[in-house]
Amino acid sequence: MRKITLSNGKTVEVECLSCALTSGLIEPEGGVVVETEYFHAHQDVAYPIRGLIILASKRHIKCFDELTEEERNDYINILSKIRKVQREILDIEHVYYFYNEDTTHHFHTWMVPRYEWMYEFGRSIESVRPVLLHARNNMNSEENTKEVMSAIKALTNALRC
Repeated sequence: MRKITLSNGKTVEVECLSCALTSGLIEPEGGVVVETEYFHAHQDVAYPIRGLIILASKRHIKCFDELTEEERNDYINILSKIRKVQREILDIEHVYYFYNEDTTHHFHTWMVPRYEWMYEFGRSIESVRPVLLHARNNMNSEENTKEVMSAIKALTNALRC
């Protein structure tokens, strides 16, 4: 079991956070953004950044090449839809995508939006970790939480259509 601190400050103990989220054992902040037969999308539970989405496979796998053809098709379709809505609804111009195979969770992709305030940490991929830590440690204000929740609702509503 691993102890994980969520963006709201609560600590949970789970074997696999992604499994707990996709199965409904843990409800992500703001709820599920969109769900398909094979994937589950939610606001990242650890970092309160408006529009930061995790797209997780419902099946516990670790590598992209373990996806079935149906899962791969579903993945690219839902990833594209989420990105389109991020741009159209939240006015997010740039997104960094991360997927790694040495994770303790299972297959998931981070969709990390880039905002003007993030450039003080740099413009390259190396800036993302300091940005995430800054968000976790400094952005849990009531005002920011409202913005994050509003973005979740907007994304969810747009993706239902």
